[in-house]
Amino acid sequence: MNIKTPAKAGTMESNDIYIMVSPNADGGIVIDLESIVMKQFGKQIEEVILKTLNKLNVKDVHLVARDRGALDYTIKARVETAIKRAI
Repeated sequence: MNIKTPAKAGTMESNDIYIMVSPNADGGIVIDLESIVMKQFGKQIEEVILKTLNKLNVKDVHLVARDRGALDYTIKARVETAIKRAI
């Protein structure tokens, strides 16, 4: 899937994650992640995001994620929603 326009999903509420995606003109996947639980779960959050992007066959995207303690299923849903809004 090709990202055509910037899009977002989620909120900055507790137990949610805010995702914003935009096309990456340089190519590849760039993830800018901030989380209140970065030390404990930062790698896990990145893995969930990458797996979701790979499942959706997204190649060139700049993804900004601001996590407030979201669970895996919430992260997947927000990434998928933002991508579908962007295509």
